Amino acid sequence: IMERTFKTNAKCAGCVAKIGEKLNHTPEITEWSIDLTNPNKTLLIKSSLTDDKIITLVSEAGFKAEKLA
Repeated sequence: IMERTFKTNAKCAGCVAKIGEKLNHTPEITEWSIDLTNPNKTLLIKSSLTDDKIITLVSEAGFKAEKLA
């Protein structure tokens, strides 16, 4: 399980909730949070999934995510 960060376009608690609906139903994700105070709206995620799969889950929720170094 790796901890990674992604830049998102989430803007509010409602956005976070929509993304959460996808992430919470994914057993490979052990923990996640989105920092709306950060300019990048950073998604911090602990998961065994690939970066591409995480980006796909976020886009299925209707949002964008891109890997941060």
